[in-house]
Amino acid sequence: MRRLTTIVSLVAVATLTTSLAPGSAYASGGHRPQPGWQDFATGSTSSLRGLSPVSRRIAWASGSGGEVLRTVDGGRTWQHVGPSDTAELQFRDIQAFDADHAVILSIGEGTDSRIYATADGGASWTESFRNAEPAAFYDCMTFFDHRHGLALSDPVDGRFRLLSTDDGGRSWSIVPGDGMPAALAGEFAFAASGTCIVSTAGRDSWFATGGGATARVFRSADRGRTWTVTDSPIPSGPSAGVYSVAFRDAHHGIAVGGDFAAPTSAPNGAAWTADGGRTWVAADGVPGEYRSGVAWTKVPGVAVAVGPTGSDITWDGGRSWHRFETGSLHGVQCTNDGACWASGAAGRIARLTLG
Repeated sequence: MRRLTTIVSLVAVATLTTSLAPGSAYASGGHRPQPGWQDFATGSTSSLRGLSPVSRRIAWASGSGGEVLRTVDGGRTWQHVGPSDTAELQFRDIQAFDADHAVILSIGEGTDSRIYATADGGASWTESFRNAEPAAFYDCMTFFDHRHGLALSDPVDGRFRLLSTDDGGRSWSIVPGDGMPAALAGEFAFAASGTCIVSTAGRDSWFATGGGATARVFRSADRGRTWTVTDSPIPSGPSAGVYSVAFRDAHHGIAVGGDFAAPTSAPNGAAWTADGGRTWVAADGVPGEYRSGVAWTKVPGVAVAVGPTGSDITWDGGRSWHRFETGSLHGVQCTNDGACWASGAAGRIARLTLG
């Protein structure tokens, strides 16, 4: 299903409640805590694939039906703070900076692709971009810091299109396409969890693709002005490719994906890199199934991947994965203070614990 425009709804909030100190022997097979999910309630039935936790207490989520949610008490209560008159939009990505400031992206062809910003906790929103190019379809966005960010569209005239902002999402401009390699026939990005484009603090960014002959990862070291591209070992196809990437620094990254139309079988559905995405190596064993989101925890080498058929954890930087849950989830994000939040289906909210 090319755009994933009809998806089951779920948001899950995950917080690492056990303190995990860097330097522990997880990668070498030392004692590893057992992950699990603890459920909460949001009062929402929307498909909430946009997710942006700020801390253990503050997090935002967004999704179908113009829904935007915010919690400031660690997920115990949620406020519905979406823009008015946007019930027809799907807010598939969100970037929050604190309890008051956030930017949301709606997906779709033509004018359905829009960006809104708030500075008062969602009490009011300003539309800062509305797509006027019929061929464009914006999938996801990323921010390097509170001011500088990028939004990614599927190819227009044979090249992926980018928007950039230098004022925290209040205004956007199209990045010239002369620094972008040509797209493959049928190549596009997946609006699955808001993580088809990611960045690290500084100037490095990556985005992932599928749909064409090869699933690829693009890399930029200058905030999106110029790009290089590398093939990944993750299979590609009409609904297959790399759905999510995560980098914990300029060198160490993880990619996950598979085929949304065949979620229980994804050979080589995860890969890792230690050279900034110049080369990718297929992970061993599981996930083995389609995964739509991946995120690094605060602990070096430890990351979580999620998808509609289960959740997996890696203790060794993505080289091997271990299944710990079989429920449906779609996206995952973690914060600097040790909290991880994930998104999934049917209005569910959950907290990830390591016991």
